[in-house]
Amino acid sequence: MKKLKDIKGIFLDLGGTLVYPPSGSWLFSRLAYKYFPREKLAEPENMELVRRANMELESDHLLSTTGEERERFARFYRTLTQKLPELGITSGELEEITDDKVYNMANFQIFDDTVETLEALSKKYRLGIISDNWPSVWDMLEQMDIGKYFHCATYSFQLNAFKPSPAMYRDALSKMGLPPENTLFVDDLPGNVLGAQKEGICPVLIRHPVHMGLMGHTEPIEGVHSIDRISGLLELLDI
Repeated sequence: MKKLKDIKGIFLDLGGTLVYPPSGSWLFSRLAYKYFPREKLAEPENMELVRRANMELESDHLLSTTGEERERFARFYRTLTQKLPELGITSGELEEITDDKVYNMANFQIFDDTVETLEALSKKYRLGIISDNWPSVWDMLEQMDIGKYFHCATYSFQLNAFKPSPAMYRDALSKMGLPPENTLFVDDLPGNVLGAQKEGICPVLIRHPVHMGLMGHTEPIEGVHSIDRISGLLELLDI
């Protein structure tokens, strides 16, 4: 593996790169799956229903508080409940599902090599986050005690934009204060690393299975560095 040189700043995705959802889904916690059974959601018409509801969820993404986030997810779960009356989900259960999604940080787990990798990287590089996320991310980072490693962060909910929008990478570069050729970006989605590459940032694709084995390894991209887990970055940088 060819070592990367002249890197001074590293941008990292969060979900699928540093943390993962134990439920296997970013939209449905383990509690939510008690009320929205996986097998029911896996039916083709219901998969389309979830897709449309998620598009609506993300259509107005400029947020500043977890309260606003809660309102969006309450609407998301309410839409599904109305379309699936046979599930018999009550208003009280809907409140419980929504609160759990937004406020229960046990819905996120950290990969076992995340902390040691961040500790090693932070001694030599500026670290930044580029993440499609929600205001509750601040609580998650505090709960996991990893926010301290980062110099800056760019979140979709602050820009009303999602990767691979150029706005995400340009905001991150502005905050990092480094030219793109001296930075790299690690993400588990090919489109996101290619978006960074278009802005001059060195792309690195992380290919480990995420979502508790429900997805396999991402196919490699020709000409793009890839690693199987975040600690592979240490070898790529020769740390």
